[in-house]
Order: sequence, then C-alpha cells, then structure tokens
Amino acid sequence: MLKPLQNCVQRKLLLNIQNRLQQMPAVAILGPRQVGKTTLAKLIVNDYPNAQFLDLERNQDRQILQQPDLYFPSHRDQLVVIDEVQFSPQIFRALRPEIDQYRKSGRFLLLGSASGALLQQSSETLAGRISYQELTPFLINEVTPINHQNSLQKLWLKGGYPGSFLENDDAIAHMWRMDFIKSLLQSDLPNYGVRISSTTLEKYWQMLAHLQGQIFNASDLSRSLGMSSPKTAESYLNTLIDAMMVRRLPPYFVNIGKRLVKAPKIYIRDSGILHTLLNIVNLKDLQGNPIVGASWEGFVIEQIANNLPLGAQLFYYRTQAGSEIDLVIEKGLKRIAVEIKLSSSPTVKRGFWQALEDISATSSYVIAPVNQTYQLREETFVMSPLDFINQVLNNI
Repeated sequence: MLKPLQNCVQRKLLLNIQNRLQQMPAVAILGPRQVGKTTLAKLIVNDYPNAQFLDLERNQDRQILQQPDLYFPSHRDQLVVIDEVQFSPQIFRALRPEIDQYRKSGRFLLLGSASGALLQQSSETLAGRISYQELTPFLINEVTPINHQNSLQKLWLKGGYPGSFLENDDAIAHMWRMDFIKSLLQSDLPNYGVRISSTTLEKYWQMLAHLQGQIFNASDLSRSLGMSSPKTAESYLNTLIDAMMVRRLPPYFVNIGKRLVKAPKIYIRDSGILHTLLNIVNLKDLQGNPIVGASWEGFVIEQIANNLPLGAQLFYYRTQAGSEIDLVIEKGLKRIAVEIKLSSSPTVKRGFWQALEDISATSSYVIAPVNQTYQLREETFVMSPLDFINQVLNNI
C-alpha cells in the first residue's frame, strides 16, 4: 500500500545516480534496509531497456551468479542490477576483470545494505571503477517543497524510513520501527557476519539513545553495561556506525592554545529510530521527554549532513572552558558555525560568541523551528532547517 506514495517522493539522489551511471562502469547505492534502495533502482531501470535485476536474497538469483565469468559477458549491453550484494561479496572480485575487459559506462548498479564491510570489499578491488552513493531515509527537502511545520514535525517524530513516515497512524509507525529494530538485530546484522548477542546490542543501542548528542566515553559506557573493556564498547559502536544507524561527529581542532574536548559526539541517525528506542510514540510523548532538545539537535544535524556539498566536512567544537558550537561546516577556507535550538525565539549563550572568534568563523547561523529567516546579530541569522539547506548549503 505504501509503494505508490513512496514513488511520489522525489529522492534527491536520483539525478546524481543517473549522472554517475553515464560516467562510470559501476555505481553502488549504499543504505540501511527498508530505506528505499530497490524502489529507487526500479525507477532508474526504466531508462535501461532489457535491464537485468538480480536479488541475492533469492536462492535462484544467487545460483545465476555462481559463474559470473559466464553471466557477465552475456549481458554486456544491458544494465545489470544486483540487489543485496552484501550476501555475495565475492562478486566484487569477479566484477574487476569483467569491467577491465569491457569498460563501458552504466554496466552495473549494486545495492547494498551495510556500509563498512561492503566498502572494504569493493574498494580493494574496484578502485576507479565504481561510484558510491548513500541513500538515506527521507529528508525534509524531499518530503515537502516548502517549510511546512506539519511536515517538519512529522519527519522529526517518525523519522525518514518510508514504512514509518508514510504511515499516518503514530502507533502503527512506532510498531513498524520496533519490527525494523528487531529484524536488524536478530536477522540482518548476523547475516552480515556480526557475532554479538542481539539482546546485548539492543541494550547498548538503547544506552546510546539516552546519550544522544553527548560526548562518547567508552570507559563509562562499558562500566554501565558491565562490559569487559572499553574496546568492546568501541567495537559495538563501530558495528552500529557500519550499519548506518549511528553517526560519530568528530571534534574540530584549531591551534588556538586552548584545551579542547577531543572525543567525538554520538547521534542515533534516524530520529524515528531514536524515539522508538526510547519508547516515544507521539509528539506529546516527545515534547514531554528530557531528550527532546537532543533529539531535535540530532535531527537537524542529520538533515544537514545528508545535504552537504561535495568536499564539505562536519565537526563540533568545544573547549574545556565552555566555548561551544553544535556544528562546524568546513569547506575550503569557509567555516560555517551552526547552533541548533528547539525554540521559536532562540537565544544563544556567551560561549557560542566566543567560539566564533576561536575558529574565525566566516558565517554563523542558528537553526530553529521558525517560519521565516531573521538576523540575530551581524553575520548571524536564525533560519529553519529547510531554509538553511536551500539558501546556505546549496550555495557554498
């Protein structure tokens, strides 16, 4: 029932993938399960008559690729789409000689549901032959053409996974996300080779949700969960990062002679998943929860991170003395400072203005749920997330 609605959402990645297929022999769409990779691939296939579509979750399609040196040459004039490619990582070894023997753009479209191991496998063999594109859950600039507060709140509460966002009933959307979490822990991650108890990893994930937007301290986390060592806490974190469930935001280092906080901050990437891990079902639950500010901060950071222009990087900045910036966007000589506030009339503290001087910020913004942009101070503007994406990120 959701597929027709899902097809109505214009994914910003679509044009980029189409362009890369015109330039490269292979393109890989990476993203979590249920994020819409297959739906997007089927839209792309419409431009390629007689395209071959293989799903490696199906035994029949896996059998077809048992002898890739026979299958690939017989389809050199067709786009070959391979879905759930992480189930047969040996395919990458077969792709390299085939691409080198018959190098032509638009030959392979690969869909993968886990990033870390998949990137490692493919980067070792397909350097210079493949373009990687990450498909995220729905973004605010995909689901609404204008800064409509209802759409903003809906996306923030439910997150961007199509199965959750497109469901009108909050309770049913919450149950969908519960099933997603259960499936990921009990089925998907073990299929990717993760050997961690699903119960243990779920407790760890829930602990990270309670620590949304805080500095990651492996020692404290390992003690709280009774782990053998901080290295175990770090390895669990890497597992969830590779699965595209968690974002690690690094600190911004500048040589200013001040004591800087050097550990990363951690965010659950999808706000809907965060809320389900914390048993938040509707907006009333969310607004009354102490996590609401950190949830909004993570939501805005994810919207910005997934709309960054090529070459831009994200950091946060904090000194031991209290100077702090939620987000530093660096591209070339530009350093854009972003403070994130959950208020229709936001104010910022003294530490923010000091931090602007510390990093020599070239511009600064306060991102808040406001209806229109206005100036807070000289060179500092208050903007909505959508306006910041459309007016600032798209022009740096």
